[in-house]
Amino acid sequence: MADKIIIVDTSILIDYYRKTDKENSVWIRLVREGYSFVISSVTKYEIYSGATQMQLNFWDSVLKVIEVKSYDETAADIAVKINAELKRKRKQIDIADLFIAVTALSLGFPLATLNRKHFERIDSLNILF
Repeated sequence: MADKIIIVDTSILIDYYRKTDKENSVWIRLVREGYSFVISSVTKYEIYSGATQMQLNFWDSVLKVIEVKSYDETAADIAVKINAELKRKRKQIDIADLFIAVTALSLGFPLATLNRKHFERIDSLNILF
């Protein structure tokens, strides 16, 4: 899928950070498969809110090369509908995950995540992992 744009979830970035051998991370595997990346502004928030002072330089260098897509009004409208459906089914997910998912949906991009358990509850979401 060369030149295909995907949204990368926080879990993919954390996997990359934690791997001693970065070449074995899912993110590097996706790069090799020809994907281009963007992240949701919610992912940026999650990364920086969970980072220690010592990790900030690492995340600054990683995130300066990734485009950040904002959670906007279109995404909010989609989130309201999906959350109502999930609530009706008693299958709601964490609000940050919902916002990341609907950012992907509003842009028409698939989502790469290591957290299938929550994201797969959203039927219309195209999940890569």
